[in-house]
Amino acid sequence: MEHSWKAECRSNDELIYTLRSYGLVKSKRVEAAMRAVDRGHYSTDPDQAYCDRPHGIGCSQTISAPHMHAMCLELLLDHAVPGAKVLDVGSGSGYLTAIPELVEWGTNNIRKDSPQLLEKRVVEIRNVDGWEGVKDEAPFDAIHVGAAAATLPQPLVDQLRPGGRLIIPVGRDDQELLQVDKQADGSIVQQRVLGVRYVPLVPGLAQ
Repeated sequence: MEHSWKAECRSNDELIYTLRSYGLVKSKRVEAAMRAVDRGHYSTDPDQAYCDRPHGIGCSQTISAPHMHAMCLELLLDHAVPGAKVLDVGSGSGYLTAIPELVEWGTNNIRKDSPQLLEKRVVEIRNVDGWEGVKDEAPFDAIHVGAAAATLPQPLVDQLRPGGRLIIPVGRDDQELLQVDKQADGSIVQQRVLGVRYVPLVPGLAQ
């Protein structure tokens, strides 16, 4: 993606304010959620934590740019509601909650930022194959995938509840962010959101 703007911020509040001023954070719920989760706790680089760009977190993985997190949250806003069951695939940092080495780090990040999420089992991190999802916990009201699948993973589609929504980047060289909605009768409606650039989805990346 190309933008005519840059967000070079020094705090989480400044970052969210900037994303809102550019119209990327639109709803009060997404704004409140992003203000409540300090991105600095999920970054390996303090100088990059509040800049609107992706950066590495180890194991050839990245934490996505904040504007992509905001966009995906807005797209899932009506599905990730209180009481909903949500699957986040590929969140190695734990931010929008993995490779074995990232599971402990992601868990510690959440424990540092919002320990009650783990204590009350609101969030559970698993080291499983992200392509296959988490069948024993399905169906899900919302699924977010933070890495690009070469093709749309059918198991993730199958694990959507009727009325649920999947947001996923798909493609190799030419990637696009897809919105996949499962209708009440089980039929699937796909919609292209925009062109994107993500690291590949590899086995072992799911929460």
